Amino acid sequence: MKKHIRFTAALLALGLCVSTAVSQIPVSATEETAADTSAQVQAADPSIVTTNGIAGWPQATDISSTAAVVMETSTNTVLYSKNADQALYPASAVKIMTCLLVLENSSLDDQVTMTATGVSGVTDGGANISAQLDEVFTMEQCLYAIMVASANDIALQVAEHISGSVDAFVAAMNARAQELGCTNTVFTNPTGLPDENQHITAHDMALIMEAAMANDTFRTIAATTSYTIPATNVSGGDRVLTNNFTMINNTSDGYYEACIGGKEGYTQASGSTLVCEAAKNNMKLVCVVLNGASGATDDEAIALLNYGFDNFAPLTLPDDDFNRLSGGTVIVPNGAAADSLTTEDTASDGQIQRQYYFGGTPVGTAILEDVQQEKDTAGETGTKNMKAAQEFSSSRTYAPYYIIGAIGAAFLLFFLFLMIHVIKS
Repeated sequence: MKKHIRFTAALLALGLCVSTAVSQIPVSATEETAADTSAQVQAADPSIVTTNGIAGWPQATDISSTAAVVMETSTNTVLYSKNADQALYPASAVKIMTCLLVLENSSLDDQVTMTATGVSGVTDGGANISAQLDEVFTMEQCLYAIMVASANDIALQVAEHISGSVDAFVAAMNARAQELGCTNTVFTNPTGLPDENQHITAHDMALIMEAAMANDTFRTIAATTSYTIPATNVSGGDRVLTNNFTMINNTSDGYYEACIGGKEGYTQASGSTLVCEAAKNNMKLVCVVLNGASGATDDEAIALLNYGFDNFAPLTLPDDDFNRLSGGTVIVPNGAAADSLTTEDTASDGQIQRQYYFGGTPVGTAILEDVQQEKDTAGETGTKNMKAAQEFSSSRTYAPYYIIGAIGAAFLLFFLFLMIHVIKS
């Protein structure tokens, strides 16, 4: 009986020891993460928001719009990407490219006279400023009408004014898009009115917006909330144009203080589209939202911009490369250091382009002088000069020097003989 009691007590003691030991085992990271995220908003699936699949990248939530991009402008680093390369209808975001081409190919004081081409935009079902036949505007007034009032009549007229016809202007729009690196953009008109063949991607639109905002005049126009066109040769009074872009209107619920310009658009085919740029924390970010619900895209753009500004920062790399010519600043998640980057160099024409990567995604570049090539070139030059000297020496004979030396010795002996003869005499 005592043996049985001692055996039971031993078992109880053993069980107590095991339970105590198990209680000391730390919870796994997976279990901790699961416990933490249960109380947080879930990050979007990387198959939807593809930037969430980058190792070490701050995780972002999804939005309801079909496609979106947030891109930093100095390095073209894409901070947020959802269906960035999906072709969608652009609506009046097209007018950003229209204005960019106009600015690159005209002067602000050019006189633009309305023809039947432009006046047709008054009755096409889109926004307009009721321009009349033979009415004259300055090009500056036209640009404000396009961006502030989204005027289709003026967009058509400046297209004809710049290129001679709307079709020729559209061809120039497509060519310029390719120059900017757009890969899946097709323009068919300068207004953005629905056309089944006209499409753009969020990433392409970001590249176009970046180029447009690099122009000082466009940047001023894109941030304007109201503009007045004085009476013209035809109109009897002022036209006061009001911008409906909520993110720059400080009386709107969609106002975003950091926004420095942009444009919204809507058609039934495209849904709501929004393109803007914002500046904060030593960064400029372009945000594009395509095919969203009316009234929702400004809130989504604000959320995406806050994600970018709150989670990323510019990092200036140490100037270890004494031969760096430009660049060297990257955009990385907060707290990331230089040792978290990888590089890839491409040499061309005496220079090296160094691409920096974080988690396999491009985050910045630098241009370096190809010192090794200079050394190789200098070495080749020295080798060539040495070889040329050797060839010159080997092609010459020493016989003339021997003859000259013999003649000199003969003259010397002759003078000695004369001196001895004179002394004796």
